[in-house]
Amino acid sequence: MTNLRTSPVATSATSSRLALLDVLRGVAILGTLLTNVWIFTAPGAEWGVFAQGTAEFSLDSFPAAVESLLRLLANGRFLALLTILFGVGLAIQYRSAKRRDEPWPGRYRWRALFLFAEGTIHFVFVFAWDVLMGYAVTALLVAWLLTRSATAQSRVMWWAAGIHVSLMVLLTAALVAADSGGGEPVSREVSDLYAHGDYLDQVKFRLDNMLALRLEPVLSFCLLVFLFLLGVRLFRAGAFGADDTGRRIRARLLLWGLGLGFPLSVMASLAGGDYFLLDRYVAGPLSALGYIGLIGLLTDRVRRTGPVLHSLICVGRTALTGYVLQNVLCMFLAYGIGLGLAHRFGETWRPWWVIGLWAGVCLVLMVGSALWLRRFDTGPLEALQKRALRR
Repeated sequence: MTNLRTSPVATSATSSRLALLDVLRGVAILGTLLTNVWIFTAPGAEWGVFAQGTAEFSLDSFPAAVESLLRLLANGRFLALLTILFGVGLAIQYRSAKRRDEPWPGRYRWRALFLFAEGTIHFVFVFAWDVLMGYAVTALLVAWLLTRSATAQSRVMWWAAGIHVSLMVLLTAALVAADSGGGEPVSREVSDLYAHGDYLDQVKFRLDNMLALRLEPVLSFCLLVFLFLLGVRLFRAGAFGADDTGRRIRARLLLWGLGLGFPLSVMASLAGGDYFLLDRYVAGPLSALGYIGLIGLLTDRVRRTGPVLHSLICVGRTALTGYVLQNVLCMFLAYGIGLGLAHRFGETWRPWWVIGLWAGVCLVLMVGSALWLRRFDTGPLEALQKRALRR
């Protein structure tokens, strides 16, 4: 059996990169889209998530079962995977700074602040459920924590996990006690805003409702800290390496991540919409660890880097550009300011046209990133970030 020591995947990137990380980033970007595409195409779009976030798992019909299954596979899992990988990237930059004998966090503070600015622009003009702003704030804290002892980092990581799980349990208990019944339907005014409204009106709506639309990174801040530090810990332990140690760690992640995460997700989904927080923010991160193990296992078995795997690597190498571009494309394809597909197709062809939209945007990202990297070393936004921070 071919493994990562001899697999072309292990040598498809430059020596300074771990190819498995690029594959995981590519999968995380496309998987995050599988979560967000349901937001773009639902009534009320970004605001509608407050109603559809409590949607119950349904087996009433074959289309409903397909949509529920895809939501189950994506909800919270790829976001957690992306967050872990961001922590891995932070660990790599810390190691590089130490090798060059540069102060830390030093210039990394500017990188995090620039990411916050990018996230703010993305939030205001593209997509309300942006993750970049939360990542930037968390990165500033974790970058400082990397200068503390391993014991201190471990304590913060597990305290953050404990606080987060406790908060999710308490909030879930409050939802169950309140018997929310699946949330309030989206108002006609908000639905029309995204189906027919003006672009500047949508921007104004995001700004007017910023507190509510920025609630997720606040509620999940302890989770972000935990996952960042977990990414650092996994990287230092060699979880993404091409040796026996890496494969052994990934095998454990596969067993424990999917063995605990998916049963918990199924139970939370079947229990009803009031248990949404446990599914997305507790079971989701557990399942993300299993995804790392599963993707690593599949990558170990690759005998040659075909076009699909090569394209995933390219998406991973242009992850920032891909994340923003997929949301820009969905905005113009789904909203009334563009093709207005969400209003044209509505619930009639759901979920098939939504799946088609996701597949089409994924194809654009995979082909586009592969073509771009034939000529350039990094993605457009990655290059802009490097140029802006260059001294």
